[in-house]
Amino acid sequence: MIYRYQVGDTHIVLDVNSGSVHVVDPAASEVIGLYEEGKTREEIIPAVLKQFSNDPEVTAEELSLCCDEIEELKAQGKLFAPDTFEPLAGELKNRSAGVVKALCLHVAHTCNLNCSYCFASQGKYHGDRAVMSFEVGKQALDFLMDHSGTRRNLEVDFFGGEPLMNWQVVKDLVAYARSVEKARGKNFRFTLTTNGVLVDDEVIDFANREMHNVVLSLDGRKEVHDRFRVDYAGKGSWETIVPKFQKLVKARGDGEYYMRGTFTHHNPDFLEDIKTMLDLGFDKLSMEPVVCAADDPSALTEEDMALVMDQYEKLAELMKERRKAGKPFTFYHYMIDLTGGPCVYKRISGCGSGTEYMAVTPWGDLYPCHQFVGEEKFKLGDVWQGVTAPQVQEEFAACNVYARPECRDCWARLYCAGGCAANAYHATGSVKGVYEQGCQLFRKRLECAIALEASRTLGED
Repeated sequence: MIYRYQVGDTHIVLDVNSGSVHVVDPAASEVIGLYEEGKTREEIIPAVLKQFSNDPEVTAEELSLCCDEIEELKAQGKLFAPDTFEPLAGELKNRSAGVVKALCLHVAHTCNLNCSYCFASQGKYHGDRAVMSFEVGKQALDFLMDHSGTRRNLEVDFFGGEPLMNWQVVKDLVAYARSVEKARGKNFRFTLTTNGVLVDDEVIDFANREMHNVVLSLDGRKEVHDRFRVDYAGKGSWETIVPKFQKLVKARGDGEYYMRGTFTHHNPDFLEDIKTMLDLGFDKLSMEPVVCAADDPSALTEEDMALVMDQYEKLAELMKERRKAGKPFTFYHYMIDLTGGPCVYKRISGCGSGTEYMAVTPWGDLYPCHQFVGEEKFKLGDVWQGVTAPQVQEEFAACNVYARPECRDCWARLYCAGGCAANAYHATGSVKGVYEQGCQLFRKRLECAIALEASRTLGED
């Protein structure tokens, strides 16, 4: 299976099953397309000559050489490669059964902001406000170490609500983990996700010393950010948090961080928000589409989608321009490795929610991920007893790219690995469903990411 497309002036042919990416001219793209249709060389050459009759560089000799190259690439397994992954889907998942590598600790089911688009109902997750005790958090870390098998690196995200509203427990849990990790043969990598309101010098120093990554919530332009990200008095938070984020990022140096924004029906021109973040001095960025009910005022409409797709292409062009000018920046969804591609396990098994990755509530309950917290039918167990609902875990273990019939003919399936189970569930009522709008956005981002990285690899910018 191949996928042919164009971004700007760049023509790409992706061999789906091998992951090989070919940057070609328009005539070569047509030749490859006709090969896939089963046409012979004798049929292809006159057909393409006719199509490009006004291009003097497209000759029968050149097309014959192109056919030779295509046949060689096919022999090397770099074009029209067969899908050899499907038989491995269940086997690879079984190999890691019972091994947990990451937890999302909901240290605070409460928040000091009142964002109307919040999937977590302003941090309460459709339940009561609460904060996690040190005892519950300690048990969660013990659970992770006890169920991580031979894995050394363990990931823990301090999440909310707003985790800084339970800051002392965050610090105490990090101290506990550091006190036992060497003896247990483990290495904890912590992430802090924060809205920034409570960031101060102590938070900055601690985060830059102990946090492998920091995720900072900023929606870009002041008027966009302050439309939703307001306190309980209705006051926007932009002016409060931006100076704090700037100070944190400057002090962080080369440390990992992400400015994480959300775009909605009210700002589908999200590239302007990215430009604002760049002007503020931030260069590791992510803008995520809102996920909400179709009748929500924030939901992206069909009209918005056309603009969003255009924004992704313009973003790729901006990244090329900035790279050429010596001012590169990172966009989370455009980070892609064309030399190795996603590992086989990632290609077919997905994110690992419910199996390798779990969320922990303030009470110690386990859920498949942070977006399922509060959905009682998806409760897996708790940090003391472990998984006590194996049928729920089995449902998520079976959630791979081949579990969804709609994915079988999708050219992007081995990069998204079937997509987000939470988005699928909230859109269709099934974790094996397909969130079509999310699929459209993912495919567009992947088109741009591949083209952008191919351009960089070829030294075109």
